[in-house]
Amino acid sequence: MASKEARVKELETTMEDPDFWLDSDKAKKVIDECKKLKVWTVPYQEIKTKFEAIKDLFPDAIEAGEEEFLQEMISEMGQIERNLGDLEVRKMLSGELDSKNCYLSINAGAGGTEACDWVQMLARMYQRWGVKRNWKVETVDTVPGEVAGIKNITLKIVGDFAFGYTKAEKGVHRLVRISPFDSGARRHTSFASVDVTPEITDDIDVEIKPEELRIDTFRASGAGGQHVNVTDSAVRITHIPTGIVVSCQAERSQNQNKETCFKVLRSKLYELEVLERERKLREMGGKKMDIAWGSQIRNYVFQPYTLVKDTRTKVESGNIQAVMDGDIDEFVYAYLKEFG
Repeated sequence: MASKEARVKELETTMEDPDFWLDSDKAKKVIDECKKLKVWTVPYQEIKTKFEAIKDLFPDAIEAGEEEFLQEMISEMGQIERNLGDLEVRKMLSGELDSKNCYLSINAGAGGTEACDWVQMLARMYQRWGVKRNWKVETVDTVPGEVAGIKNITLKIVGDFAFGYTKAEKGVHRLVRISPFDSGARRHTSFASVDVTPEITDDIDVEIKPEELRIDTFRASGAGGQHVNVTDSAVRITHIPTGIVVSCQAERSQNQNKETCFKVLRSKLYELEVLERERKLREMGGKKMDIAWGSQIRNYVFQPYTLVKDTRTKVESGNIQAVMDGDIDEFVYAYLKEFG
């Protein structure tokens, strides 16, 4: 960490030079490098400062018998431990795409209305998770269910190492509960698939040939009322060679929706390219293939007992409400430690 901090100071000195912006391309590279290093140095310094403060205050608090203050410091130590664990896990995120923002898409599987409700529940879970991690989460596209819930939704997650962490959620999520939509109060099993794609920035070149695209426009769907868009502003783009389909209806302007579609498409195509390179390297090295993304990764059981269990790492939690409120770091960390 000392070498990173020394490099940050060196870069900051460079940025203070009056001639720094004469070469804008070089200046941008310096700023980008400084930002990437501060992702490590700033949290480390915060942890170090808080720990040293508690270490100095703790003996005095014990001697004075200040029970309430002691409990506060013990609670703060727990938070420091969690932050340190997060920093240790982040060291594993050394992949080419791990530091990127990402798009997370959830699609309803088998289960009808129940599956659409499950998609909505998962979307809320990831939005809450994003808030806990101080990320920005915004909706890019959503298609409501015919009766309730959501057929599919795409969220954009902006934050430090968003893709590196969120990739752990890629796969099929299974819900078991007594359905509120079943008048007979029977237990139902529903499925939803989660896909995670890194956001590709303008510094990465991805070739998209116009003749390989089919672009459709359609009227945005919504709940009705005076704000429903009555023009064909929603956009769907199909990349014919790969069969990838992306759509956006979050914006009122067709051009804005089209621009967002192209961003998502570029990201998906680049991810395909990176995964293909990694696959070839694994084959050359004789390594086992990763667990398939399409496999079932986690079960959420609400009845007759409450349990969330990851099928890959065997990590489980009986506090299903906390999990649905976004407490999923335990599952994410376990996945990253085992599979990277």
